[in-house]
Amino acid sequence: MILAWALDFAILAIAVAVALCLWRLLRGPEITDRVLALDTLYINAVALAILLGLRLNTLLLFEAALIIAMLGFVSTVALGRYLARGDVIE
Repeated sequence: MILAWALDFAILAIAVAVALCLWRLLRGPEITDRVLALDTLYINAVALAILLGLRLNTLLLFEAALIIAMLGFVSTVALGRYLARGDVIE
């Protein structure tokens, strides 16, 4: 009972964090704000997938969280290299 309530509260908190990250991604005054919002957004998406996997008792969402984490890391590195050098591949 208390675990279900705590999971629901955590899912709601992460959903609010995702909404705030989306707002910063769309309204960020500079490109660095948008990059940080995108980075935080994929971290929140990983957390949300894990929490939903616990709540729904399914292993599929844990694999989805792993894929989101890998793609988020690669996209953050690629975007950082593009902003720093103007080119992703040397």
